[in-house]
Amino acid sequence: MTTYNFPATSRYYDIETVTLQTVDDRTVVYLRRRFLPAPDRFALLQEHVVSQGERLDQVSASFQGDPEAFWRIADANAAMRPEALTEEIGRRLRITLPEGIPGLPNA
Repeated sequence: MTTYNFPATSRYYDIETVTLQTVDDRTVVYLRRRFLPAPDRFALLQEHVVSQGERLDQVSASFQGDPEAFWRIADANAAMRPEALTEEIGRRLRITLPEGIPGLPNA
């Protein structure tokens, strides 16, 4: 079992790959399942209220400086379908530090 070289900014970074040998002798390499982390592993920085026509990549670019890091907002909001986070105007999104990084007390 090996680890594919996803960049450190990828949600798949450090996810192990597994090899499956099929009955017709093909080799299939796949990633192990990635489970959503518990929301309490994220330190809240602020909340963002979704506005008309807003997309998650736009929110991510605005708050994290990287539109491709949208998955961090999805994780912090326990979203299996990231696009669902911006479907409801007025929804409050948790904008957090990356998983496992503690916030400053009384900040």
